[in-house]
Amino acid sequence: MQIDFIHQPGNTAARIFLERGETLTAEGGAMIAMSGLLDVETTTHKKGSGGFIKAVKRLFAGESFFLNHFTAGREAGEVWLGSALAGDMMRYELDNENLIVQAGSFVACEHSVNMDTGWQGFKNLFSGESMFWLRMSGRGQLVLNSFGAIYPVEVDGEYIVDTGHIVAFNETLDFTLTKAGKSWLSSLLGGEGLVCKFKGRGTVWCQSHNPKSFGQSLSSGLKPRRA
Repeated sequence: MQIDFIHQPGNTAARIFLERGETLTAEGGAMIAMSGLLDVETTTHKKGSGGFIKAVKRLFAGESFFLNHFTAGREAGEVWLGSALAGDMMRYELDNENLIVQAGSFVACEHSVNMDTGWQGFKNLFSGESMFWLRMSGRGQLVLNSFGAIYPVEVDGEYIVDTGHIVAFNETLDFTLTKAGKSWLSSLLGGEGLVCKFKGRGTVWCQSHNPKSFGQSLSSGLKPRRA
């Protein structure tokens, strides 16, 4: 499977080449175009199987209920994938390890990659952020997207990142969700809410824009409709 990124970094699309017999699993609605002879199967989890509970958890995480599986049968083919928000994409190859992915950042993966949903805890009920993250494991390639630019932050010790700017991070890092300021009042007034405090060694991939803040800026600037 070969992954090429087109028009980076502002309006990136992924062009993925599939050899005969290869299968790509993609987020529902991510496809832009594909070769005519590819087989497509839609399920709630793995190709050829369901997984209703896992699909419901993905829905709460901000992902789609269904996954599409593109398979090159008789001959090779290609799939073009895009994202809902303008920004960049990245490729990551799992090698018997775990990667935690923020809600909305997953685009696609090889069929050999396993996907599950992790619970962040009740604190996020009050933060406005997603309460779930995706846990990707096994071996194979992933495609993730960001809102705006995407860049890695190498952690060796302790680092604090706003939850709305996280794309993904290595599970080698320990993390706790905590308030940004000294008190909950100062955190809320400062517009930060919850942050993620990482400890250990690993990488956190961040995005330059916060989808929640962007949505709030749009809604506050919209004028009411007149009859």
